[in-house]
Amino acid sequence: TPPKATPPQPTASPSLPFSPPYCPSPPPSSPPYCPTIPSSHTFRLRQLHSLLAPHKPLEFINNQPEASLEGLAPAEDLASFKEAQESTRQALGLGGSEEYRLGRIQFGSFEVDTWYHSPYPREYTQLPVIYVCEFCLKFYKSTDTLYRHANICKWRHPPGNEIYRKNLLSIFEVDGEKHKAYCQNLCLMAKLFLENKTLYFDVEPFLFYVLTKASHYGCHFVGYFSKEKHSAQNCNVSCILTMPQYMNHGYGKMMIDFSYLLTRREQKVGSPERPLSDLGLISYRSYWKDVILEYLIRLGKQDAISIKELSQESGLHCDDIISTLQFHGLLKYWKGKHIILRRKDLLDEHALLCEKRKKSPTFLDPSCLHWSPATYPVYSLYD
Repeated sequence: TPPKATPPQPTASPSLPFSPPYCPSPPPSSPPYCPTIPSSHTFRLRQLHSLLAPHKPLEFINNQPEASLEGLAPAEDLASFKEAQESTRQALGLGGSEEYRLGRIQFGSFEVDTWYHSPYPREYTQLPVIYVCEFCLKFYKSTDTLYRHANICKWRHPPGNEIYRKNLLSIFEVDGEKHKAYCQNLCLMAKLFLENKTLYFDVEPFLFYVLTKASHYGCHFVGYFSKEKHSAQNCNVSCILTMPQYMNHGYGKMMIDFSYLLTRREQKVGSPERPLSDLGLISYRSYWKDVILEYLIRLGKQDAISIKELSQESGLHCDDIISTLQFHGLLKYWKGKHIILRRKDLLDEHALLCEKRKKSPTFLDPSCLHWSPATYPVYSLYD
C-alpha cells in the first residue's frame, strides 16, 4: 500500500512581537468567519450583523456610526469639522447624508460608500460593490470568493511590528519594501476616501503605521498614516486616513499625536505633507491648538515664551505654531514686539477637556510605545 501523501501545511500568519492577551482564539462554539450580504442597502454605513456574530467589532445605537465627542473636543472644532464634512459631500454632488451615487465596499462588518475614484482593475471598478478582506486587504468581486478566502486566510492583524498597544488599540509599523502587496492594497483602498492621494504602487520608500482595534477574531483595521523613510522637508506624515465608520471617535487625533510622538523620539521637528484636505487641516489645527494651550498652562505666569523652545519640546514646526496662533487670534503685534495672548477662557476650557480625554480609550500613552528609530537605504521613485 503506497504511503499517504502529507497535506501541505498552511502558511503561518505574521507573528506578534509580544504576546497578545486580548486577542485569544474564538471559543469553540463561535461560528466561522462567513460574510453574508443583506437584501437591502438603506444606510450609508451599516453593520452586517451576521458577519461576526456573536462577536462584533463595534456596537451601534440605532444604526448611527458617529459617536458624540461633546465634552472631549471644543464646540468650535466640532462645528468646523461638520461644516467641512458637509462641504465635501456637496462638492461630490452627494447632497444629504444618505444620498450617494458612488460605489461601495464591504469591509469587515461594514458596507461603506466610497467618496472618490481609485485605480482598481477595470473589472472591479464596474461592480456596484467590492469585497475587501479587513485583515490582508485583498479584494474580490463576490461574496462567494470572499467566503472562500475567509476560510483560508490566516491573517488576523497587519504584517510588520506591533510598536504600540494600550487596551484594545494597537499600532503596527509596516515597511513598504517588505510587505509590498499589503501596502499597495492599502493605498488603493485609501484612495477611495482621499482626494489628493497620488501614490499607489511605489510603496518601497514609505513606512505605514496601521491603527487597529482588537476583538476575539483579530485586529480590525481602523485607520493608518504613512511617511517617507527619508523626507527632505522633514514631513512626519505623507497620508493619513480614518475609515468613515470610525470617524468622530477620536482616532484621527490619536494618529496625529502618535506621528509627533515618533518625531520627538527621533529628536526632530516635523510637519504633515501639503496640501492638506479640508478635514485634515481642521484636525491638525485642532491638535496644534491643544499642544500650544497645554504648553501655556504648563508655563503658568512666566513672561518669556519661546516659540523655538515650544517647537523643540513638542516636535511641531515653527511655521505651524505661528499659523495656529494667528488663526485663533492668539498672536498680536504690540509696541514693536509679537506677543502671545493668554486667553483665560481657552485655557480653562482646555484644562477641563484634558481631564476628560485622559479617560478616553484613544488617549495616547507614550509609555506603551516600544520603538526606536531605524536607518533605511535611500530610494528614488525614478529608479
